[in-house]
Amino acid sequence: MTLNVSNLRIARGGIPVLDGISFALKPGQALILRGPNGIGKTTLLRSIAGLQPPLAGTVTGGEDQIAYAAHSDGLKPALTVAENLSFWASVFGTRSIEAALEAYNLTALRNRPAGALSAGQKRRLGLSRMLVTGRAIWVMDEPTVSLDQASVALFATAVRHHLAAQGSALIATHIDLGLDAAVWMSAPIRPNRWGWVILTGRSCESALGAGSGPGSAGGWGFWPGTGVFPDCHRGGAVFCWA
Repeated sequence: MTLNVSNLRIARGGIPVLDGISFALKPGQALILRGPNGIGKTTLLRSIAGLQPPLAGTVTGGEDQIAYAAHSDGLKPALTVAENLSFWASVFGTRSIEAALEAYNLTALRNRPAGALSAGQKRRLGLSRMLVTGRAIWVMDEPTVSLDQASVALFATAVRHHLAAQGSALIATHIDLGLDAAVWMSAPIRPNRWGWVILTGRSCESALGAGSGPGSAGGWGFWPGTGVFPDCHRGGAVFCWA
């Protein structure tokens, strides 16, 4: 199932922060969101997940298929690790939690109350909920917060397996997960003289340094006045404002 975002305009506190956002996230694809704090990444993810209405534009294709992981781990501290996962599995109509426990190295902690876990363990448990949702589209906001290097590797592996099973992922993160994914570098609304700058491939930084104006070197180019991008060989595109 393809997630289609068309001409989305969103606001935080009544102030528009992002405008003209359009993309199609297809099965097997991942899109990474990056940008400074307060730029609107969380607001965008919340709008796409259906938690906040946009000022304009549409989000289609994700009906009953989006699983959203926010900053909060969403755990009941009095419940054990297994009980927390079982609760979410029952909400989404799935049965087994064993694969989720194993994926995030939580099997040995299954009977420990969530309130007794470390910050990193709580984060791993919160992320493991995605595996019991059965949802095809993962929307995740800074999922690696509190995770050590080994746990980040577990998360990246879980995402790769999800993509290999024809799921998709939209992730706001400041770290390199080693995924074959497009990267969207967001910035304040400040169009340059070409309008939207759209870059295909993984390397936004190198592309921005490659020149100024329409071109094809390195697989990138400026597409004036549009937020729509073609598919590229890496499975997505990179958005940047100059």
